[in-house]
Amino acid sequence: MTSPADPRDGAAPPADPGLKLLAVTACPTGIAHTYMAAEKLTQAAQARGIAMKVETQGSIGAENVLSDNDVSAASGVIVAADKDVDLSRFGGKRVLCVGVAEGISDPDGLIDRVREAPVHPGGAASAPAGEAHSGAGTGDGSGAGSGGGSGTAATGPAGAKGRERSAGYKALMNGVSYMIPFVVVGGLLIAVSLALGGHPQADGGLVIPDGSFWKHVNDIGVIGFTLMVPILSGYIAYAIGDRPALVPGMIGGWIANTGELYDSESGAGFIGAIVTGFLAGYLVRWIKRIPVSRFVRPIMPIIVIPIVATSALGLFFIYVIGRPISWVFENLTDFLGGMTGTSAALLGVVLGLMIAFDMGGPVNKTAFLFGAGLVSKSPEVMGMCAAAIPVPPLGQGLATLLRRRFYSDQERETGLAALFMGFFGITEGAIPFAAARPATVIPANMLGGAVAGGIAGLASVGDNVPHGGPIVAVLGAVDGVAMFFAALLIGAAVTAATTVGLVTLGARRSGQDTPGTDSAEGAVRAPAAVGAGVRAVDGSGDTARGTAAARSTAA
Repeated sequence: MTSPADPRDGAAPPADPGLKLLAVTACPTGIAHTYMAAEKLTQAAQARGIAMKVETQGSIGAENVLSDNDVSAASGVIVAADKDVDLSRFGGKRVLCVGVAEGISDPDGLIDRVREAPVHPGGAASAPAGEAHSGAGTGDGSGAGSGGGSGTAATGPAGAKGRERSAGYKALMNGVSYMIPFVVVGGLLIAVSLALGGHPQADGGLVIPDGSFWKHVNDIGVIGFTLMVPILSGYIAYAIGDRPALVPGMIGGWIANTGELYDSESGAGFIGAIVTGFLAGYLVRWIKRIPVSRFVRPIMPIIVIPIVATSALGLFFIYVIGRPISWVFENLTDFLGGMTGTSAALLGVVLGLMIAFDMGGPVNKTAFLFGAGLVSKSPEVMGMCAAAIPVPPLGQGLATLLRRRFYSDQERETGLAALFMGFFGITEGAIPFAAARPATVIPANMLGGAVAGGIAGLASVGDNVPHGGPIVAVLGAVDGVAMFFAALLIGAAVTAATTVGLVTLGARRSGQDTPGTDSAEGAVRAPAAVGAGVRAVDGSGDTARGTAAARSTAA
C-alpha cells in the first residue's frame, strides 16, 4: 500500500529524483526577497530529492550564475522575479515565470507546475509581463505580447493560480532597483556630512562651510542624489526598449529633472522621469520595427536610434508635456507644504498604511517615491515615510521576543535579523512573517505604520534625506528627533501588540498553543495529526493557493 504524502509539506509526492531544475530569483531591491526565494526553492527541491541550481540577481549582481551546461541538462526553469530577467538562454526548455513572492510562499507548487510549463521558443526576450512570456526588454523590438505567446505560463492548467506582473510594473521596478543605490549612497553621505560637518543655524537648519572636508563629502552625496532621477528614467526605458533606449531614457530623465529647460523652478522630478522612461522605451521599440536596409542596420542601435529617440523625446518633453507635469508637481508640493495639524496627520496615516502594506512592493514604493520627490521642499512628508518604514520589521521582531513560544527557533532568529534591518530602514525584514501569516501580520503592520506616520505628521517631523529608520536620526538628518523616535517606537509597539494579540487569539480559537502556530495559518504549517491523511494535504494546498494573491503583494 502506498503511503500518503506527508501532510506537513502540503505538496505532491516527491518528484523523480533524476529531475534537474534551474531557478532564477530577482526582486527590485535585491536585498531580501531575492535570497529568501532562492533559499525556499532550494530547500523544497532538496526535500524531494531534486537537483536544483538557483541563480540570484541581487543588489550585488548575479551570483551562482547558470552556465550553458546547466541549461542544457535542465528539465525546466523557474523564474521567480519582479524585474526583467533574460530568458533567451532558456530556449527549448520549460520556463515558468512567477512573482518573487511566490517563490517564497509556494516553492513546492512551483516545482510541480514547472514540469507542465510551456517550452520557451528562444531568441532575445526578457522575463514575462502580464500573463505571457513577453518581450518587455526584447532586443529586437518585438511587441510586448510576443516572445512565444505562452500565456499559459500563468493561466494554464498547471499554473491557474500564477499571476504575472504587468510590463509597466516590471519596467518601473527595474528603474527603481537601479535607482535605490544612488538614493542610499547619496542620501546617507549627505546625512553623514550634515551630522559631522554641519553647523546649526538660527532657523534650525545645518550649513557646511565651503571648502571643508565635509563639504566635499556632501557634494559627492548631492551628485548621487542628483543622478537618481535620470537613472530611474534610463532603466525604465532599458527594460522596455533594451540597450538603445538607455541613452534617451537617461537624458530624458535629466531634462525632466532640470526645470530651467522649460521655465520651471523645481522641474518635474521623479514623476517626469517615469514619464520619460516609458516614452523613451516605447519610442525605441517603435523605431526598431521600421524596416531599414541591411547596410544601415548595424549602425541603428548605436547611432540612429539613440540620436533620433533622444532628440524627439527631449524636444517633446520641453515643448509639450514638461510644463504641465511641472505645474502639477509644484502645486502638489505647495499644497503638501501648507498642510499642518489634522491634515498633516491624515497624510501621515495614509503614507504609513501604504509603506507597511506590501513592504517593498509597488504600494510601498509609490509612497516612498512620493516622499523622496518632496524631500527638498517638504521634508515633513519624508519624515512621515521615514517613521513608518522601520515599523514592520521592528514590530515583528519585537513580537518574537514578547511571545517566543508562538514562534519556532528559525522564526525567532529571523525576528532578531528583522530588528537589525529595521534599524537601517529595510522594511523587507518583515516579509518572512507576512508570508507565513498574511492575515495576521499585514493588518498589524499597517496599523503600526499608520500610527507612526500619523504621529510624525502631527509633530511635523522632518527627514532631509530619502531614507528611513533610526539610522537617519542617528546621522543627524531628522528634524524633531524625539518625536521621530516616539512615532516609530509607538508604531512598532502597536504592530507587535496587534500581532501578539491576533496570534494568541487565533491559537486559542483553534485550540492550539504550540510554537509556530497561528490560527488557521498555523494549522497549515504545523505537523498534522496522525491519520489526517489526504484531507490534511488537500486542506493545506488549498490554503496555500488561496493566500497566494495576498502573499504576492509582499514582493
